[in-house]
Amino acid sequence: METKVLTAHVPLELAERVDETATRLERSRAWVVKQALTEWLLQEDERRRLTLEALADVEAGNVIDHDAVEAWAKSLSSGNPLSPPR
Repeated sequence: METKVLTAHVPLELAERVDETATRLERSRAWVVKQALTEWLLQEDERRRLTLEALADVEAGNVIDHDAVEAWAKSLSSGNPLSPPR
């Protein structure tokens, strides 16, 4: 696999946490950073996918009226909660 060196300035506290984690896991600093970056990118990809899915729902009119949601939320603390709006 080809690689590329990336350089980033990070706060000292974050760098120390990376070093502590590397020591605890008996791995290199580079391994810890690569794992963290990989996981963060996966989360960002999923966040983007979900956002695009939500925007498509809005464009298709698949929304719930705000007033209905608010009434439902207020009813949760009452003795007679409403069914969730659809």
